[in-house]
Amino acid sequence: MKITSIPVLAAAAALAGCSIVQKVDPVPVGSVEQVCVERNTAVHMDGFHPELLRLIEAQGYKVSTIEGAAPAACSHFVSYTANWGWDLAMYLTYARVEVMQDGRRVGQIEYDARSGSGNMGKFGATSAKLQPLVAQLFPKR
Repeated sequence: MKITSIPVLAAAAALAGCSIVQKVDPVPVGSVEQVCVERNTAVHMDGFHPELLRLIEAQGYKVSTIEGAAPAACSHFVSYTANWGWDLAMYLTYARVEVMQDGRRVGQIEYDARSGSGNMGKFGATSAKLQPLVAQLFPKR
């Protein structure tokens, strides 16, 4: 191996750790009647909750906000967590949205940019990151 290859290999190894993970486990089609989204007061970005509601509604579902236990009329209960980091600008570092039905998880989103330190894709509007994931989680009605 040439000495000049070492910096190239080191750079490639460093960039391999700059990934943003996006996972979606979609809710089964046709099983959703009413979606109740629990407001998470520990999420300190004011716009996250209303944006999540808007994105689910845009898929054609009836959505309501709940505080605490879900009413019987809710066929699907959504909880979430999200946090942001700073690297020249605020950006979404992690978000998880879980969909429950009858006490069991039937769908989930995970967005994880915690290992994306060198990835410029981490910057941008939270809604732009959530929209394609919510569209996969709740297929259009």
